[in-house]
Amino acid sequence: MEIKRIGSQPSVKAPAEWFTGTVRIDPLFQAPDPALVQTASVTFEPGSRTAWHTHPLGQTLIVTAGCGRAQRWGGPIEEIRPGDVVWFPPGEKHWHGASPTTAMTHIAIQGKHDGKVVEWMEQVSDEQYRG
Repeated sequence: MEIKRIGSQPSVKAPAEWFTGTVRIDPLFQAPDPALVQTASVTFEPGSRTAWHTHPLGQTLIVTAGCGRAQRWGGPIEEIRPGDVVWFPPGEKHWHGASPTTAMTHIAIQGKHDGKVVEWMEQVSDEQYRG
């Protein structure tokens, strides 16, 4: 058994090349091999968001606070709220983040394939974010 104690893993500022705005990532756990699961709690300030990206084994988001947005490539922008669970299938291009006026926190769960959990792409433009 292993227990990750609160405060034992430092929060990090999300890199500007993959995120727009102020975003904090709090690592939760990265399961040791042969397990593939990796999780983090991610907090987006109003207007903040990820860049477009995909996950080789898909991604699950569990919204824990605030009000956010999520969109898959070619689909409508969806509002997401606490208690919502969002699934992006493997390889589906998407983004997620806060609403324009309200912060949002979610737990992100993704699997590792060939050592990789995400493929980052271009930034979500202001026009795309506004819909």
